[in-house]
Amino acid sequence: MSPAPLTLMVARRVSRGRYADFTAWLEEGRALAADFSGYLGSGVLAPPPGDDEYQIIFRFRNADTLAAWEHSASRRAWLARGEGLFVAPQEHRATGLDGWFQDATGQTPPRWKQAIAIWLAFFPVSLLFQALFGGLLAGLPMLPKVLVSTLALTPVMVFLFIPLSMRLLGPWLRGEVSILARLSRRLHQRGA
Repeated sequence: MSPAPLTLMVARRVSRGRYADFTAWLEEGRALAADFSGYLGSGVLAPPPGDDEYQIIFRFRNADTLAAWEHSASRRAWLARGEGLFVAPQEHRATGLDGWFQDATGQTPPRWKQAIAIWLAFFPVSLLFQALFGGLLAGLPMLPKVLVSTLALTPVMVFLFIPLSMRLLGPWLRGEVSILARLSRRLHQRGA
């Protein structure tokens, strides 16, 4: 059995007035990582309004390929070029599905909460995919239809929508607030 892919999740708070430089630097780093063997993809989640912490996700085939990138001279040079663009960097490594849900202490929410968070990300994206491409795929036999849809949706889910769901649902997943209390607060804010 081959080792599980490894995800490096990095949080960086942008230094005041350096957003354009920071985003250009991030794209440079993503391009750099893409040149390394074992690179599976990366993604960037911009902060919500009023926040300045970006979440950057790098995924590699295994710990060895991630370590090769992390300890490379080109990555060190890239990090040096980023000096002054961010503050309070945090890094977290994760393997498998639990990695999406682990907090800084390594704790994970109950499986039923994980299932709900994944479903809340997957349902609307699957629905949109079917609305856009379902007619084109309707004439295909089941196997190619499922193959095309999973090939298209898996990267989108893994690198964009599941991390976004985890970020939006973070307080609920960690047990800090109930969904009903959060919805009530949002409705009250909109009404004010």
